[in-house]
Amino acid sequence: QVQLVESGGGLVQAGGSLRLSCAASGSIFDIDTMGWYRQAPGKQRELVAGITRDDSTKYADSVKGRFTISRENAVNIVYLQMNSLKPEDTAVYYCYADLIRSSSLDRGDYWGQGTQVTVSS
Repeated sequence: QVQLVESGGGLVQAGGSLRLSCAASGSIFDIDTMGWYRQAPGKQRELVAGITRDDSTKYADSVKGRFTISRENAVNIVYLQMNSLKPEDTAVYYCYADLIRSSSLDRGDYWGQGTQVTVSS
C-alpha cells in the first residue's frame, strides 16, 4: 500500500505564511513528480506547484514569487512554503505523487487526503 499524508494546514491572516508537508510511504519503488493541487469551494481542482526528482519545478501563475516547492528524495517528502498568503489562497490543498509501486512496478498518481488552508482578510 501507498500513503500520502499531509500536514501544516491551518488558519492564517492575509500576508502570513504556512508550510505544508507531505510524506509518501509504503510500497514505493520510485517517485518521479510530487506536488500540490488545491480546490476552493465551488471551483475545480488546480495545480499549485510540482517538482520532479531532479528538482525541476513549475508553479501556477497565481502563486509565482510567493510559494516555493521543495522535496527530500531520500525520505519521499515534499514541502510547500507559502508566503504572502491572500484570502484567495483559501482552499483544501492536496498532495500528489507520480510513483512506481515496488510490489508491481505499476506507475500511477497517488493523492493525500487534503489539508485545509484558510486565509482571513
